[in-house]
Amino acid sequence: MSVTGLPPYDPQNIFARILRGEIPCKRVHEDGFALAFHDINPQAPVHVLVIPKGAYVSAVDFGATANDAEIAGFWRAVAATAKALGLEEGGYRILSNIGPDGGQEVPHFHVHIFGGKRLGRMVAKEAAP
Repeated sequence: MSVTGLPPYDPQNIFARILRGEIPCKRVHEDGFALAFHDINPQAPVHVLVIPKGAYVSAVDFGATANDAEIAGFWRAVAATAKALGLEEGGYRILSNIGPDGGQEVPHFHVHIFGGKRLGRMVAKEAAP
């Protein structure tokens, strides 16, 4: 198990393969710390993924094991990506799914940037019992 209690990092996950250049992507931003690219199944007019270049399973893993430069560089890349997409004025949402209950599909820490329209509720309200 990883530091998070999730399974250990799988170097064959799709984001690791994208980072290695084995699978193409439509890049928005890339630097020494992160890669940002358009989601192949967008959920908003703008839907971009930002992934750190290191092998991290989740936000907890990233926060516990990445060095300070990697953490700062990643979040600067997130901000630079939103700016490059022209999302600052209208606003945008950053979301990260962690673990099975959180809906994480790829076991590589990443954030989604959504924008380009007014976004609805973050999580639907559950009906009262």
